[in-house]
Amino acid sequence: MSADLGSGAVDAVVLDIEGTTSATGFVVDVMYPYARERFGPLLGERSHEAVVARAVAQVREEIGEPDADAVRIEKVLGAWIDEDRKATPLKALQGVVWAEGFARGDLVAPFFDDVVPRLRSWYAAGIRLYVYSSGSVAAQRAWFTHSAHGPLTDLVSGWYDTENAGPKQDPGSYRAITAAIGVPPGRTVFLSDRLGELNAAREAGWRTVGVRRAGEPYFADGVGGHPEVGSFDEVGLVTS
Repeated sequence: MSADLGSGAVDAVVLDIEGTTSATGFVVDVMYPYARERFGPLLGERSHEAVVARAVAQVREEIGEPDADAVRIEKVLGAWIDEDRKATPLKALQGVVWAEGFARGDLVAPFFDDVVPRLRSWYAAGIRLYVYSSGSVAAQRAWFTHSAHGPLTDLVSGWYDTENAGPKQDPGSYRAITAAIGVPPGRTVFLSDRLGELNAAREAGWRTVGVRRAGEPYFADGVGGHPEVGSFDEVGLVTS
């Protein structure tokens, strides 16, 4: 199986993380519990910090409870984790906790074996690499900094999340990224395991590749009419 992207040159590749570059199981089984255990102290002891205060205000606004205390906020965050809700304030607070966990060595980010060699070869060929994930930019940077393959941040030209780009199933988010990176949509390729994201990117004019890895949560959903691969080794890109 390989992705037929046609003969047009590619200048930029935008990467999803969960289910695409890395196993969702690590996020769900390791990182979610790690953050959940640390939300209480974070909210109780560091509410004065700008990132924490902003996220708390966003949670209060979203649930319509302007006076919600730290205990209530923690409960809401836990419920959102259980729902796998892609809420921006949840991702922001997870990002704070995860970045510190990676820096301490508590967490080390795994990548599928086929990913890092291919990212390095694309980078060497002059293709610009970007990350667009529902996880916060802070979490993305920590993930690529503290990987099992060593630091990878030098490979990445930019980072996008639901706050600085928008929801991942909204075509407008992809148009916003196009405007930010300055690469024509037809020369930008998006790799993701989720059909709704691929559809949104294609509607914005991007070229798309559906990544289907056995055992990942969205494997059974398929990738519709998008070019499909089971490994980054099957992604053939033509450079300028």
